[in-house]
Amino acid sequence: MSEVEDMENCVYKNPNEPVEARIRDLISRMTVKEKIGQMTQIERIVASPSAIRDLCIGSVLSGGGSLPFEKAQSSDWADMVDGYQKAALESRLGIPMIYAIDAVHGNNNVYGATIFPHNIGLGATRDADLVYRIGVATALEVRASGVHYNFAPCVGVARDPRWGRCYESYSENTEIVRNMTSLVSGLQGQPPQGHPKGYPFVAGRNKVVACAKHFVGDGGTDKGINEGNTIASHDDLEKIHMAPYLDCISQGVCTVMASYSSWNGKKMHSHHFLLTQVLKDKLGFKGFVISDWEALDRLSDPQGSNYRYCISSAINAGIDMVMVPFRYELFLEDMMYLVESGEIPMARIDDAVERILRVKIVAGLFEYPMADRSLLDTVGCTLHRELAREAVRKSLVLLKNGKDPKKPFLPLDRNSRKILVAGTHADDLGYQCGGWTATWAGTSGRITVGKTILDVIKEAVGDESEVVYEQNPSPDTFAGQDFSFAIVVAGEPPYVESGGDDPKLIIPFNGTELISSIADRVPTLAILISGRPLLIEPWLLEKIEALIAAWLPGSEGSGIADVVFGDYEFQGRLPMTWFRSVEQLPLHARQNSYDPLFPLGFGLTINGKKLSN
Repeated sequence: MSEVEDMENCVYKNPNEPVEARIRDLISRMTVKEKIGQMTQIERIVASPSAIRDLCIGSVLSGGGSLPFEKAQSSDWADMVDGYQKAALESRLGIPMIYAIDAVHGNNNVYGATIFPHNIGLGATRDADLVYRIGVATALEVRASGVHYNFAPCVGVARDPRWGRCYESYSENTEIVRNMTSLVSGLQGQPPQGHPKGYPFVAGRNKVVACAKHFVGDGGTDKGINEGNTIASHDDLEKIHMAPYLDCISQGVCTVMASYSSWNGKKMHSHHFLLTQVLKDKLGFKGFVISDWEALDRLSDPQGSNYRYCISSAINAGIDMVMVPFRYELFLEDMMYLVESGEIPMARIDDAVERILRVKIVAGLFEYPMADRSLLDTVGCTLHRELAREAVRKSLVLLKNGKDPKKPFLPLDRNSRKILVAGTHADDLGYQCGGWTATWAGTSGRITVGKTILDVIKEAVGDESEVVYEQNPSPDTFAGQDFSFAIVVAGEPPYVESGGDDPKLIIPFNGTELISSIADRVPTLAILISGRPLLIEPWLLEKIEALIAAWLPGSEGSGIADVVFGDYEFQGRLPMTWFRSVEQLPLHARQNSYDPLFPLGFGLTINGKKLSN
């Protein structure tokens, strides 16, 4: 039989053959160079068609804000991804590449996509079915852009609000985080009864490969320092931080991302015990483990030095695919040296490649490698925006309603004669969405399609009502004006990762002073837009009539108006303890000295009733 005939009749290309038989057949045909190529993930900025084809590159990614061009829409993304895929399919064995993105609250890199609340807000909803439906919608919008692989969900348990990734966590409480892992089934589809435990699962072309991250203990670092050290016993690590991974694995999660952080001083990316003995052997995870961005470089000091040592430490510990993302030529060269010298055993390479191919075959990439443009109509569609609006409504936590509990301040009267709207966050869609939106760190302004809080207040009020908006009102604003009430929207600017680490947690942009000065003159509702609890001085809390924690609600501001004007009841409950002072941190429920401003699970209804925890 000629090589061409053999390739046409090969087992690995036959969808009717068992997955494991297809993997064995393909691996038997691969050179060492092709195997190492499959273990390599590179950034699209450095990804040329020739490199993908000739080096058999396994995956391409867009880091946060790495776009085809500014305001690129889903169809533009699909064109770009298909171009890379075409190159992969032209390689000797025609192994499709898998394209990856951080769609952590909707397909947030793509202009016009639906932007859902960040995880901290979803944790406040306590609604696992809602999170599942958000997964379904996100999968559709991601697949519409040609992308196959989503670095979500983050199932870190945030134990300290000083952590810059606090908003990527659903809660400080492990059980709440475990319930929210329903996102995995939303993204990938629900495995049928009897599906083998730990085996990856993807239901079809409308679904994406998910990624449980960051394994393990990312949210438990000392003082909340990002990429820091989680000091914990094995029992606590297992009970607090590892438990959500069991739920993800039972749902057939395809991939797990290792954490930048350390456990008791040892970095997770070189932790053989946790990555291999626990995750793969004990928990039975059969998908692939991926590194974080340039994480191997962080295994040596200075960063990026002694690269061969970094590679061998990570691969031998159990990392299967490496998010290089830029210096892939050096990575491939050093990997080849380490394999040929025996420092990385061939059995470890084959295990990694088996896992990668298993996910690609399960995800249907060999049969359907290209984008499905029939899904483009789902992007930012009314149905998805209504779902995001529902999520915003359910995420809002009412912390105070009326100086006198017998006289609730909310709901606001939509027919009031004159309403003052103020604050840095009242008319800023970028601030409302937070980090991981349009760019990596997020930014201010009309960064995508959506409605600001000011937009929706203007839509919600009666025809006779006058809405006066001033970001920072001067004394002149109040002269001779008879405002019925003020809505002041303050909070944090967008941030990501270490850029969000904050030891003080004061409301930025002089938010405390702004709220106070307005509350001195007009009955005030304060709405806080933030990725975590912030410092609220007791005197400020006394001054204002009402306070809402709105988290980072995303593109659909209408959900806020729905509740504030009384069309819907408040349902949100705190996903984290609200501290009195940063000196108390870290502060968790069930601690002996627990004395919070508001406890975990706190939330009021309009009539002042506490929601049951």
